[in-house]
Amino acid sequence: MRRPRFLPDNFTLTLLAVVLIATLLPCRGQVAVAFDWITNLAIALLFFLHGAKLSRQAVIAGATHWRLHLLVFACTFGLFPLLGLLLKPLLAPLVTPELYLGVLYLCALPATVQSAIAFTSLARGNIAAAICSAAASSLLGIFLTPLLVALLLGVQGEGGSTLDAIGKITLQLLVPFIAGQLARRWLAGWVERNKHWLRYVDQGSILLVVYTAFSAAVVQGLWQQVPPTALLGLVVVCCVLLGIVLCLTRLFGRLLGFDVADRITIVFCGSKKSLATGVPMAQVLFAGGAIGMLILPLMLFHQIQLMVCAVLAERYGRRPE
Repeated sequence: MRRPRFLPDNFTLTLLAVVLIATLLPCRGQVAVAFDWITNLAIALLFFLHGAKLSRQAVIAGATHWRLHLLVFACTFGLFPLLGLLLKPLLAPLVTPELYLGVLYLCALPATVQSAIAFTSLARGNIAAAICSAAASSLLGIFLTPLLVALLLGVQGEGGSTLDAIGKITLQLLVPFIAGQLARRWLAGWVERNKHWLRYVDQGSILLVVYTAFSAAVVQGLWQQVPPTALLGLVVVCCVLLGIVLCLTRLFGRLLGFDVADRITIVFCGSKKSLATGVPMAQVLFAGGAIGMLILPLMLFHQIQLMVCAVLAERYGRRPE
């Protein structure tokens, strides 16, 4: 039986199913802790396999691709905040003042790491450059985000656990990647022969991130914190912001002469904002205040960017070799 053209691909349908399950049956308590552990292990496995798959030459080329990294950082820490301010006349009437402050906070955050790399891998982009760019964005965000929050929202943080954040990024992402690089001499052939099913590690890690993140949002009262009209307006705001950034990152990559693999990396690394980094930072930067409304735009944007980028990654991945 021929598949209807209007029906999304299997991965997108699975993502929708995961969101529905998280809404109806969110993980709580010890189950949520267990899912966090499983997600972290899946991400570590993902980076280990990327380390085993990428040649040393590809890693060096990715790390030294300074033009690509500069464009990604400019989009993450420059384009997003600028759009948040310039679009205020359009965005502010759609949401409450507190939610608009949350949108500005969202614009100041670093990019995601895990999903940006997983989507780049699914789309057959420059994975080595994505790993270097996304990891560097998280590290830079530790220092740049508090400065941007002070400029955009007029809020001063009370200091953060910088060393802990750097240590977590290093342990979860860099160490497995280096271990994969060291094991490449034994595993490179096996990874190459089995790449057709190892792609499910990428997809599985994304599904786990979606379920755990959306479960946490539902448990925290995602559907009760704001009126339905403001929630609908916030969805529109997130979609408009993401759509503009996706179009501009693709346009900038084309105008600056990057090849297709690099343009894919720029799109997926330059258009994302990190929920994993944003929530702990909010607890530090807005200590003593109610952060629920401030992180609600981030929670919604995080889900929307995963869904939209999943479709884009599948389309990019279907292009001819």
